[in-house]
Amino acid sequence: MVIPNEVKFVIDQLKKGGYEAYVVGGCVRDILRGVEPKDWDVATNAKPTEIGRVFLKSFTDNKFGTVTVLTDSENPRLKEIEITTYRIDEKYTDKRHPDKISWAKTIEEDLARRDFTVNAMALGEKSQIPSTKFQTNSKFQILNSKFLLIDPFNGQEDLKNKIIRAVGKAEDRFSEDALRMMRAVRFAVTLEPEKIWQIEEKTFKAIQKNAHLLEFISKERIRDELMKIIMSKNGARGIEILRRAGLLRYAIPELEEGFGVWQNKHHIYQIYQHALLSLNYAQQKNFSKYVRLAALFHDIGKPRCKRGEGPDSTFYNHEVVGAKMTCQILRRLRFPKKDIEKIAKLVRYHLFYYNVGEVGESSVRRLLRKVGPEDIEELLQVRMADRIGSGVPKAEPYKLRHLKYMLEKVSRDPLSVKMLKVNGEDVMRILNIPSCPKVGQILSYLLAYVLSDPQKNVRRTLEREIKRLGQMSDLKLAKLAKQAKEEIEKIETKRDEMTKKKYWVT
Repeated sequence: MVIPNEVKFVIDQLKKGGYEAYVVGGCVRDILRGVEPKDWDVATNAKPTEIGRVFLKSFTDNKFGTVTVLTDSENPRLKEIEITTYRIDEKYTDKRHPDKISWAKTIEEDLARRDFTVNAMALGEKSQIPSTKFQTNSKFQILNSKFLLIDPFNGQEDLKNKIIRAVGKAEDRFSEDALRMMRAVRFAVTLEPEKIWQIEEKTFKAIQKNAHLLEFISKERIRDELMKIIMSKNGARGIEILRRAGLLRYAIPELEEGFGVWQNKHHIYQIYQHALLSLNYAQQKNFSKYVRLAALFHDIGKPRCKRGEGPDSTFYNHEVVGAKMTCQILRRLRFPKKDIEKIAKLVRYHLFYYNVGEVGESSVRRLLRKVGPEDIEELLQVRMADRIGSGVPKAEPYKLRHLKYMLEKVSRDPLSVKMLKVNGEDVMRILNIPSCPKVGQILSYLLAYVLSDPQKNVRRTLEREIKRLGQMSDLKLAKLAKQAKEEIEKIETKRDEMTKKKYWVT
């Protein structure tokens, strides 16, 4: 059990001032799990003004008794350590912040206001607790010769059994802060990448009953919790837990429109199932947030575009409708404008058509212009997620690999005399000749010349070569130019073969 020196220093300074001090909350949970905490929080019976007198390099910017102490640590997680005075929160009118707080006298009172049992533990040194207190109180547990765990709500037991349970009465905790309901789901899917934690039955029922309170929470905070879920390895399952808990309708109600809606003969899953399976593939491949959101939303327009029932139902223009809906959803959740534009574009063009031998280079160039070279790889990743989410065995079939080859082919610079550090005007000036076939012949030769050795593509070197070529007979120069063109064609063919080999296409 290791507590960083910076945190020890904060605790020791408070103790020297005559105050109690404990490590609390999520960092205690992570210490007990053997995971490095993302941040460190300290609770104390010192009032904010008293904390400020102990630590001159500190500041407070809220009314809830939190003081941030600045350290000289090189670890970003330890540059700022938050110290909070023991407190009791009173009525929450806005379902997010207490209308009033009062200072508590004990650490137990402070832990009682926290969200979940696994986050309602405190860790301290035995020396600051009278031995008679922890000898007679089962809430105080000796961990080793130095440390003492204060666990009034059996958080350690829930930690062992991987259970998310509200502190005290769940309805009261969610009425105080409605965002805690989304946090419950987030903890369930993010605390362990390989396992979903269980939300305790009474806690889950309280979420279902109070899901409507999420309307009181700012969209930015909902977005942040949602993204933590989506960016985890269990994000798809997290979305389903949100739906079963009744929270999804207050976060992304449009997704629920696809629940229970069957597609046509080309699909074996319902629209909602397909979206989650697509997201799941994007998560397993650790694709970007843009691809994950586009995978989740790529068919979100289908329920509104569905015509007919059964295997022959259609969803014409669902990608256009879906892109507009994606913009509306992301704007509502206060995503940055650039993110909205990119994700909507991936949704809009996810249905691109490509068949080997049927779609030519001009069509591929148009797709590249519409999507942009910077986003084309992520569009292909959305298509791969779409495919796996449809139940097909291969994410990247031959024709998708062939499209990658075509995209690279039309994107790269062609072998052209424009690559040279000299041009036709330089040839005419140096040789004092007008525009004529000889100029083109010299440039063709020079291109082959620098392709064989790119270091020769230097203006001074090429000017000397132009003078040498200018002294040749027209017949010899024409022969050299012909050989140069043949050499350029060989290089172009070889380059194309290497690109085909890269993508395993013929």
